Amino acid sequence: MRVDKFLKVSRIIKRRTIAKEIADQDRVLINGQPAKSSTKVEVGDELEIEFGNKTLAVRVEDLRDTTKKHEAEGMYTLIEERTAEN
Repeated sequence: MRVDKFLKVSRIIKRRTIAKEIADQDRVLINGQPAKSSTKVEVGDELEIEFGNKTLAVRVEDLRDTTKKHEAEGMYTLIEERTAEN
């Protein structure tokens, strides 16, 4: 599954176009490597996503094409959430 679709389906990011923009700005790492929006994600991969002043690290647990809101949280495990200190 593409990383932009995973971010949208897992509801980490609300819209796929936003997920694509973030990935194409080198703000997404998969297993420590920069990822573009078309980079494939597999179960067990660790993603690091930068949102403005917040960084989210998650592990991919499940891949689904569609989910309901309560199922989306089961697609990943939160490893770490950091906020940039100014």
